[in-house]
Amino acid sequence: MFRTALRNVFAHKARLLMTVLAVMLGVAFVSGTLVFTNTISEALQKSSAKGFDHVDVAIAPKYREGEGDTVGKSAELTQGLLDKAEQTPGAASAVGVVTGFTALADKDGKLMGDGFQSRGGNYWGDKDSRYPLVSGRAPSGSGQVAIDSETAARAGYQVGDTVRLSVDGPVLTPTISAIFTTDDGNVSAGGSLALFDTTTAQQLFGKKGTYDEIDVKAEAGTSQAQLKAALDKALPKNTAETTTGRQLADDQAASIAESMSGLQQGLLVFAGIALFVGTFIIANTFSMLVAQRTKELALLRAVGASRRQVTRSVLIEAFVVGTVAAVTGLVAGVGIGAGLRSLMGSFDAPVPDGPLVVTPGTVGAALAVGILITMLAAWLPGRRAAKIPPVAAMSSVHAKATKRSLVLRNTIGALFSAAGVAVVLAATTMEGTDGQAPMGLGAVLLIIGVFVLTPLLSRPVIATAAPVLRVFGISGKLARQNSVRNPRRTAATASALMIGLTLITGMTVMAGSLQTSIDKMAASALQADYVVSMANGNFLSTDVEKKLVDTGYVTATSPLRNAPSRIDGETEYLTGVKGSTIGKLTDLKVDDGAFEVGGSRVVVDGDTAERHGWKAGSDFTVSYEDGEKQQLTVAGVYEANEMMRGIMLDLGTLSPHQSDPTDMQVMVKTSDGASAATKDRLEKALGSNPGIQVQDKKDISNRIAQMFTLILNMVYGLLAMAVLVAVLGVINTLAMSVFERSQEIGMLRAIGLDRKGIKRMVRLESLVISLFGGVLGIGLGVFFGWAAGELLGTSMATYELVLPWARMGVFLLLAAAVGVLAALWPARRAARLNMLAAIKSE
Repeated sequence: MFRTALRNVFAHKARLLMTVLAVMLGVAFVSGTLVFTNTISEALQKSSAKGFDHVDVAIAPKYREGEGDTVGKSAELTQGLLDKAEQTPGAASAVGVVTGFTALADKDGKLMGDGFQSRGGNYWGDKDSRYPLVSGRAPSGSGQVAIDSETAARAGYQVGDTVRLSVDGPVLTPTISAIFTTDDGNVSAGGSLALFDTTTAQQLFGKKGTYDEIDVKAEAGTSQAQLKAALDKALPKNTAETTTGRQLADDQAASIAESMSGLQQGLLVFAGIALFVGTFIIANTFSMLVAQRTKELALLRAVGASRRQVTRSVLIEAFVVGTVAAVTGLVAGVGIGAGLRSLMGSFDAPVPDGPLVVTPGTVGAALAVGILITMLAAWLPGRRAAKIPPVAAMSSVHAKATKRSLVLRNTIGALFSAAGVAVVLAATTMEGTDGQAPMGLGAVLLIIGVFVLTPLLSRPVIATAAPVLRVFGISGKLARQNSVRNPRRTAATASALMIGLTLITGMTVMAGSLQTSIDKMAASALQADYVVSMANGNFLSTDVEKKLVDTGYVTATSPLRNAPSRIDGETEYLTGVKGSTIGKLTDLKVDDGAFEVGGSRVVVDGDTAERHGWKAGSDFTVSYEDGEKQQLTVAGVYEANEMMRGIMLDLGTLSPHQSDPTDMQVMVKTSDGASAATKDRLEKALGSNPGIQVQDKKDISNRIAQMFTLILNMVYGLLAMAVLVAVLGVINTLAMSVFERSQEIGMLRAIGLDRKGIKRMVRLESLVISLFGGVLGIGLGVFFGWAAGELLGTSMATYELVLPWARMGVFLLLAAAVGVLAALWPARRAARLNMLAAIKSE
């Protein structure tokens, strides 16, 4: 039986090629994902570990939890604490570290790197081994700065050049005094690092006389654990906490691994989808191969082969096919991993250098996935063939499904579909994240149900295409009959395309609806023309608002200033606004009371009011960060949104209790309204600052929707793999169908159907099957998009369903294009059959 199985593999090499390709693509995606994420993870971990080479023990300020009316805050690491650490037995040296956001501009005035990766810090001098100088000398005073070598190379900066940068608002123009190298992971990933002398850095980052961290180097012969124990004994326990450099490196490695696992899981989901689609092709291929060899298998049964031996022979074929596909997929996956790493560099997202990582786990996963998926998909056709009685099989090449099996299949499909719809509808009534798991379960049940019912659905749906197919004469009529002749085969082929289009359509419906809802929210909640903020979302200098007011064409401004407080024993953040202008700059719906901010009167969002049991007219006591208390009154309760929420009070009330006030953003209304010219004037008024962004309503909604747009584009790219696998499935089905119908095609040619008619028949059959899968996929995608939107609408008041008709039309055209392209080779093969040889074939 083993030799028989191997002979069958070599006898059907061409027919099994598409199956090998389908499995290979899925395996390549899986192994490529693992190689890519493992390579990046190891490179980042090694890079970050180098960054801790100069640290034996790190001292961080201890956070003191607020109790009662006390607001929680971190202790300060002073110069005295640094001196004490340096004098501790076993310590060779100690370095005070100051860090913060620093927006560095290129020579065109544009922000270098991502705002969240644009950092600044202090250069400690000759003892600072963290940043070896390549050229120049250490920065001194507020007029000098050192920048990393990678940023200098990207922007073309040299020692002596003047650079524009910003820390919290005002633009600074220091001279580059030095260029240095660094192992900082942010720089390796495309960010920038600017260093000032320690005094300047402390002033710029609001750390006058204090540090964010103290790094201590151990003397020779002193271990990190010994130094940590000595520091713990010498330093005040309520002020500082210590961590060894090894522990910091391990924690960083774990953090990198965790962040990469999210990316890995996301990519593997799409690899799984491609493999899931591939299982239809494998099952379809082996079903057709087994059907064509029914007489052969029956003869084996007649001469003594058992059912298990017949099933085993099919599984051996699948094992050989799966092994070949898995090995080639693994090799292709290594190439994909290397390509993805290079691709990140071309997208200005470089990763640290390092070898390509191919772990034993990756190899094992590729082989297991390829072989197991193929064998599982082939098991059912093999089992079905073994159950056919030998006499019955010898009398009929094509054993038709019994009425009982069809009734059972349709019943199961109907039950799964009904259960899926019921669970999805139930999930839409749940709150937020509570409905995500049930909706996912319902979606899986419904897709399985529709897949099982697809043979039943194929006849009525394909029948609707009959009027159009009649236009093509006898070729169109034959194409319709061929596409419904074997409903199971048609269903398996169409389902592969259906799944890809379901996901693409569902995501498109959600993304389009979200974009419209976010636009609506920005338009309805904001009356301001612009919102000014830092590029990385950090705090903004209070000087920014003063500069805007001084322009002369700004008619109203209001900062949004966050401050911690204690209310009813809980930490609660307050938002300071200008009470006299906030009403002109926002248009928030008020559910209770009036939108009135001034003195002791405040407004709160509905969630906060519900949590504390407040309503319009309620009084409560707040403890500010300086320890002072005040009684405030709720003037109104408003509906929160993604941009504005929390407790709003007047800046005149909040500011006296803040020692170092900073703004989160500033809302601006101008005399000329929003326009490109006005935006340009505002940016110039702020000194063309690279760290500050001026955004109108459209910019704000695009920023909020940016994540969804990025995910959608990734989904389009990744699901292209599933669509490609589906194309292979259509080609495979048509090619084997042509082989199976060789005698019939020969007869058609003999009675007068020319080669063009044969080609047209095969192409139309492929087109009908592909459009059938497309219609099902788009229909399911719209349903899932609507359901997910209903769930999301429970937390977004402005959400509304928007159907992207144009894109859905494109998806349907894509399905048609799949059908046309997939039929090119099978149609050509059918037309070239020798009619006499075909008529004599069995």
